Amino acid sequence: MSIRDSKSEAPVKPLDASQSEIERIVRAESSDPFQFLGPHWLDRGGKRALAIRAYHPAASEMAVEWLGSSAGRRSAIAAEKIHPGGVFEATVQNNVSQLRDNQEIAATSYRLYFRFPDGNSVDTFDAYAFPPLLTDYDLYLSGEGTHYQKYEKLGAHVREMAGVRGVHFGVWAPNALRVSVVGNFNFWDGRVHPMRIRGETGIWELFIPGLDEGTLYKFEIKSRAGYWGLKSDPYGFAAEKRPNNASVVVDIDKHQWDDAAWLAQRASRDWLHSPMSIYEVHLGSWRRRRDDGNRWLTYRELADELIPYVKGMGYTHVEMMPVMEHPLDKSWGYQTVGYFAVTSRFGTPEDFMYFVDRCHQEGIGVILDWTPAHFPRDAHGLAFFDGTHLYEHADPRKGAHPDWGTLVFNYGRNEVQNFLISNALFWIDKYHLDGLRVDAVASMLYLDYSRNPGEWIPNRFGGRENLEAIGFLKHLNEVLHTQHPGALTIAEESTSWPAVSRPVYLGGLGFDLKWNMGWMNDTLRFMEYDPIHRKYHHNELTFSMIYAFTENFVLPLSHDEVVHGKRSLLEKMPGDDWQKFANLRLLFGYMWAHPGKKLLFMGSELAKREEFWDEASVDWALQDSPPHRGIQQLMADLNRLHLQEPALHELDFEWAGFEWVEANDAANSVIAFQRRARNQDDAIVVVCNFTPVIRDEYRVGVPRPGYYREILNTDSGYYWGSGAGNGGGINAEPIPWNGKSWSIRLRLPPLAASYFKCPTD
Repeated sequence: MSIRDSKSEAPVKPLDASQSEIERIVRAESSDPFQFLGPHWLDRGGKRALAIRAYHPAASEMAVEWLGSSAGRRSAIAAEKIHPGGVFEATVQNNVSQLRDNQEIAATSYRLYFRFPDGNSVDTFDAYAFPPLLTDYDLYLSGEGTHYQKYEKLGAHVREMAGVRGVHFGVWAPNALRVSVVGNFNFWDGRVHPMRIRGETGIWELFIPGLDEGTLYKFEIKSRAGYWGLKSDPYGFAAEKRPNNASVVVDIDKHQWDDAAWLAQRASRDWLHSPMSIYEVHLGSWRRRRDDGNRWLTYRELADELIPYVKGMGYTHVEMMPVMEHPLDKSWGYQTVGYFAVTSRFGTPEDFMYFVDRCHQEGIGVILDWTPAHFPRDAHGLAFFDGTHLYEHADPRKGAHPDWGTLVFNYGRNEVQNFLISNALFWIDKYHLDGLRVDAVASMLYLDYSRNPGEWIPNRFGGRENLEAIGFLKHLNEVLHTQHPGALTIAEESTSWPAVSRPVYLGGLGFDLKWNMGWMNDTLRFMEYDPIHRKYHHNELTFSMIYAFTENFVLPLSHDEVVHGKRSLLEKMPGDDWQKFANLRLLFGYMWAHPGKKLLFMGSELAKREEFWDEASVDWALQDSPPHRGIQQLMADLNRLHLQEPALHELDFEWAGFEWVEANDAANSVIAFQRRARNQDDAIVVVCNFTPVIRDEYRVGVPRPGYYREILNTDSGYYWGSGAGNGGGINAEPIPWNGKSWSIRLRLPPLAASYFKCPTD
């Protein structure tokens, strides 16, 4: 349709449009453009008239095509340009006889046609003719901080309204003067699509007809104080690949899941008494295509390659370093910007769902690192979002993180808590994840974390505890476990804060599990000593059992232990190459026997020599080297025993599952203990020799007579050890030892852990 051919009389004069309203539209300062734009019934000289107003600063002409109640085109009415900045107005009633005064105008009754000076034109339904989508109840829950599925309402969602397909946008920016949706559909011009604010809630929304998946967009925010910024969508489901940072409209409800059996089993499974061996992975550097520009694997390629490897190695879970969108590769995802957006580095949201689905079909759980402790200062992110410190504290003594140069969430604000809790639920709801490992919990709990005197503000009682963060963590765990039974929350908490993994109703923080950072530090420090000096530090080896059952612990040897000059696990070990490998095998044998769930960072199972580097792959050529392949085979066997032997996992968090046999032989650097299952007769005796000396005739007390089968020896030649051992097993003798009536006389292999299966009736 040509605008110049529109069926209209001479352009009409503007109807009751105050100059101040027009100027606010043109200056892009209107907080409710619907009061002026769109269809309006007006009084003119005592008569009612229907005017349709639109604004497009680049357009030279506009017409309204009236469709009425049928699909056929009824008439086209030319509009008058009532402001040179691009404000147009058309009187419709004079041209459409069947219109009645005050008749409700459907959004599909007309279309707008804009013509531009270069001769191009565009036609569209009028965004300002559609009603709001958010209900008063949505707004109430949001303000209260209990809109737990807020990701279903805010952000960008492909919708149909009145039969018209488009995208509904919503964002929280309470201190903005004006918020607009900008994108590749309006040339990133913030004047074209200003949003409407919904009362005093601070939530803005707008439905833009004609948009669909793949649309690039941001929110342009202008504050009352003169701030102007372009922000990515806090609730956006996808984003451009860095260095670009626009949000991308995507429908994340298209994947057809095939993991119903896994989810049903997860909800009823007793995870605390089940085997759990976790393989920690950085998806960008687990394996790369060196023959294709050293590129990353995609989510679908990872499904084909990572899942079979993890399953073959016997791990029960994969834990991924953050896959939320982040601008800096070297942050490994821990400086998150797009909390609801799976990173586009490796594919689409549906590709990631495919990966998780495949994991579940192969019986592998998926845990995701989650970062609610801080966020980066990037201009397109959450920082100073609406021209004020909205998500973070304004006072840097509470809002700035001294270690990472990032910002700290204001946990005392309902909407901020709601954002984070909604985000945690989102990953379990939409992506079927099995748990969240919550990063940097210690930094959340303490107001003086990494701060000197005078650099922090005490709580209202004068203490150092962050009461708002504590309340947030308790609320998070209560809601998550209520809505998703069987999903796990795991705290990376490095202090002695009590009851981290105890229920909220018992005074705890409500986590299922807690990383045992004390065990990790003490054990690695002990293992780094030359064996000749270990007898002087024996207490560092045994100290963990003093507090082992105060929490539900995960024993982590994570990425944190192999970065920033800390050296790889292999290179931490003392001695020549033979001793390094023997020590590492001993460390893993001791770790898998110690009470607690297990976590190991990728590449450590191959005895990687280099530190973790995000731009390099695990050195898979090490599989061709016998000592490295020996470590890998040991890890597979340890995981197999962990799965098969109830004594090694059923009572990880109870004294009934552990008993010292020999804790005090510091002179020989030897320890021995029992692991037991719920059936107390089902037991394994573990003996560890932390020196490179073979110890013959070493006697260890055992619970009953019979043949003690040697089910694992980390010094086996199969693992590239020396092959010293006990010939597959040994009979108990009626010689009292270690407080037991029976004992076994062993040949302790050097720098090795040995497992003996107790006989049963």
